[in-house]
Amino acid sequence: MVYVDTSVLVALHLNEPGSATAARWYAACTDRLVSAMWCVTEFASALGIKQRTGQITGFEGQSAWERFEQLCANDLHLLPVEPAIFHRAALLTLDAAAGLRAGDSLHLASALEIKARSIATLDTVLAKNAKRLKLTLAMR
Repeated sequence: MVYVDTSVLVALHLNEPGSATAARWYAACTDRLVSAMWCVTEFASALGIKQRTGQITGFEGQSAWERFEQLCANDLHLLPVEPAIFHRAALLTLDAAAGLRAGDSLHLASALEIKARSIATLDTVLAKNAKRLKLTLAMR
């Protein structure tokens, strides 16, 4: 089971610096893919920011959203975020040396909660913390 961070999901659906890496990984992956329901809100937020800043058009945003919904329906198992996961994420965020933002700590706490064997992320801070907490990086 591989936990998938939103950075990978965005790269799979838009032209991003990590898109080629994400596409190669996704095409070769045979593991079960999971993420927290939080990724839906975070993905929508990324689309909104990119539209507001002129990085993508409304049409590109809508197309990416539709492809994302298909991925969620077919390949990505979405997990609820329970209160204990929010608490664990808060504790991870409190560690100033970790440098984790709230959303990334929520992804990391979710991955730890489900005992994922690895995590797919393009975020360097999240990757560093995942390794520190003994998660294998799915994308190298």
